[in-house]
Amino acid sequence: MFLRQLSSFRPPFRPPFPPRPALRRAGFRSSGPPSSHVPHFIPAPRPCWPTRGIAPPPPGPPRFHLADQRVSSSWMLAPRCIDPGDFGRSYRSFSSTVGMTMLHAHRDRESPHKRRRCAEENNRGGGAGGGTTSQAKDEGSEREHRPKPCLRDGGRGKSPNKQKMEDAKKTKSKKHRQRDKTQDRRGDKRPAGGQKESQPTRSGQQQDVKSLQRHWEDSPGRTGDPRPPGGGAAFDFSVMSYNILSQQLLQDNVYLYQHCPPGLLTWDQRLPNLLGEMRQHDADILCLQEVQEDHYERQIKPALQALGYQCEYKKRTGNKPDGCAVIFKTSRLSLLSSNPVEFLRPGDALLDRDNVGLVLLLRPTGAEQRGADPSAFLCVANTHLLYNPNRGDIKLAQLAILLAEIGRLSRLPDGSANPVVLCGDFNSTPRSPLYGFLTTGRLDYRGLQSSMVSGQKDTPTGQRVLQSPLWSHSLGINRQCRYEDVPGAESSSVSATAVGGVLSDVSVQDLASEAAAVDRRGASIEHGLKLQSSYQHRLAPDGRSEITTFHSRTASTVDYILYTPESSASGRGLELLGRLSLVGTPEVVEVTGLPNRCHSSDHLPLLARFRFWC
Repeated sequence: MFLRQLSSFRPPFRPPFPPRPALRRAGFRSSGPPSSHVPHFIPAPRPCWPTRGIAPPPPGPPRFHLADQRVSSSWMLAPRCIDPGDFGRSYRSFSSTVGMTMLHAHRDRESPHKRRRCAEENNRGGGAGGGTTSQAKDEGSEREHRPKPCLRDGGRGKSPNKQKMEDAKKTKSKKHRQRDKTQDRRGDKRPAGGQKESQPTRSGQQQDVKSLQRHWEDSPGRTGDPRPPGGGAAFDFSVMSYNILSQQLLQDNVYLYQHCPPGLLTWDQRLPNLLGEMRQHDADILCLQEVQEDHYERQIKPALQALGYQCEYKKRTGNKPDGCAVIFKTSRLSLLSSNPVEFLRPGDALLDRDNVGLVLLLRPTGAEQRGADPSAFLCVANTHLLYNPNRGDIKLAQLAILLAEIGRLSRLPDGSANPVVLCGDFNSTPRSPLYGFLTTGRLDYRGLQSSMVSGQKDTPTGQRVLQSPLWSHSLGINRQCRYEDVPGAESSSVSATAVGGVLSDVSVQDLASEAAAVDRRGASIEHGLKLQSSYQHRLAPDGRSEITTFHSRTASTVDYILYTPESSASGRGLELLGRLSLVGTPEVVEVTGLPNRCHSSDHLPLLARFRFWC
């Protein structure tokens, strides 16, 4: 009988709308007419069923939590994000938001026009609270909807307006903290001093990056413009060397650019900056490395031809996407010959890499009219040597091939040579044995480990030691880095016939000294170009190291403009007039590294100006 009465019981009050399933599952109860001002819910108490003979209690007003805080719509009950750190403060704080989070868990997946329409409805549905500004509504939407604690002192507390202002301040500071945490996790840096961000990126973050401060500096020790013996007309020209960072190589090694916002690494963003730097410096000769072939043919070459340049290009062998380019102004120079150089030698275990070089012979325009020697020309070479820090032996063999080709092309029939400008990314530091070989003309490599040749590493790696000879005799290049035009011009070992027949006239000690001298010569290489760097590789006045490249793993100098200075013997050389200054690591860090908004390569362009007495 008691169960039948329970089943026939109907509550006298029924809300006009059924409670929402998500709220019911979360332990909340919704009653009363819907309103645009929905106070906080509290968990519904256990239902009190009437006993026999006692009428159910009359329906009373909905039990809401004591709070004056109002929001514009029930859509705003779901917080945009939940800080996991807040869950540790109280279980009640977490349980009071879980239902609302379930209700609008997929709100961000709605289409943009739906979210925009809901926002407009929320702005219109202000009711009595419609006098608040849109900023207050946005701040209110970020708040945590936790039940407020009961007020003490007889229920007297702060006024609702003061309470709202304090809540808004707390919410605003919390938003800043959350945004800073997000940026720290992503590794993005905010501008110092609270500067406004000006450059949007793909990730939605912005940065205000200033450009590097570089200035023109005259060549130190230059005393005037003396006319060298036998010199003709003076021809001044400028040379730029620039590794512009191939887009394909960037994408293949994106881990090197984790410090860069992704939006700054796209080719559409980088190309205008690269062309802008070339146009700004307006060099007579451009030596570019890592020039991607498709970008060169479709964009770089047409753009530079429109500026009056002629372009020569050599792509790397194999399936590599990039190569080297030498580009010059046709109004100032004319092309005598273009000579591509491939370092790959099929069947040679050492020379099995796809790096290349390019050597051009250029004559100053109108040299004959100025009384210049008709045989005078410039030899301009450009290269990008192997990167691998452990394979210094390969780098030296590649360099020997390039020097042999430069020597052949620059040499005149009388034995003299025209001036040389050698540019490129040599993947070697200024204190390395390879750089010393370039600038001194000699390298003794006995006992030198291959991983220490380029200076890219501070400590040796592996057990590979340079062996004599460095490259195969089949290459046709001797240890003076020249082509062996005459067979047997040089012998790197002692011949038995050379010693035989005179054994009675020499002592054993003399034979040992002779063999040691031959052995020492066999463990060394030389060249006769007498190259000199356009830069000093130290910053004045503190002597800090200059750098030409910067990415997430290194900051160093690997790019050079080398030249043959004036020689009193031949009178054919170059005089360094000045250069564009370089910077140190702190200056690059200050502009958030490379690449950045203003500089779109991980290398800096080098620029030098020379005088050629032709």
